[in-house]
Amino acid sequence: MPRFAANLSMLFCELPLAERFAAAARAGFTAVEVQFPYELPAARIAELLREHKLQLVLHNLPAGDWAAGERGIACHPDRVDEFRAGVAQAIAYAMALGCPQLNCLAGIVPAGVSEAEARATFVANLRHAAAELKRAGLKLLVEPINTFDIPGFFVSRSDAALALLGEVGADNLFLQYDVYHAQRMEGELGGTLARHLPRIAHIQIADNPGRHEPGTGEIHYPWLFRHLDALGYAGWVGCEYKPATTTEAGLGWLREALADPLARR
Repeated sequence: MPRFAANLSMLFCELPLAERFAAAARAGFTAVEVQFPYELPAARIAELLREHKLQLVLHNLPAGDWAAGERGIACHPDRVDEFRAGVAQAIAYAMALGCPQLNCLAGIVPAGVSEAEARATFVANLRHAAAELKRAGLKLLVEPINTFDIPGFFVSRSDAALALLGEVGADNLFLQYDVYHAQRMEGELGGTLARHLPRIAHIQIADNPGRHEPGTGEIHYPWLFRHLDALGYAGWVGCEYKPATTTEAGLGWLREALADPLARR
């Protein structure tokens, strides 16, 4: 059975961020991920991780003004200095928190910027970030995001992300494979995972439609979890979904999977 990490930016959101660590531990998680940990001092998060015996397995680079609708700035030609400052901030947090990998959101292509210019900017920013993270012993990830939820997002399919990885040419640069986004854009979940597993460093899950917990939609998660086991996937699976009701009420799938992974064949 895969190892599951609670995404504290999506789960337990009835609580302030600082209280979600305890809630995740009570629910049985031993690992967490946070989209943007920067609202709390790194020292405070480190204290919470120690107190609740949790491992932080992923967080994102700063991604611009999220509340205003920005979803990353890595493809924005006029914000390279801001991106590089964000890389430094993210590395400082990762080192303080023992987080082994950081995700880079490409962002929405700005009005008036050509695809070629956005791509050149993104590639250059990835090369810079990968080099900085390598010096710190960290992995850098790129996540395709579906364009139904975020129109104009620059990287929306696995093959496009993998082509960018090849162009950048950094050995610490990997794909972050979000099952929900992949299902919306391309399907072929099992085949894609099998073909590209060596390039995938982190997986996230949510069902479709609705981006709710496994078991609420069309994706056959019991099969997918067995498939990951058969492939030998050794990374974490981040639970990055919006609970259909409450976080606790939506954790039945996890309890069943951990109790008997074959019971739901």
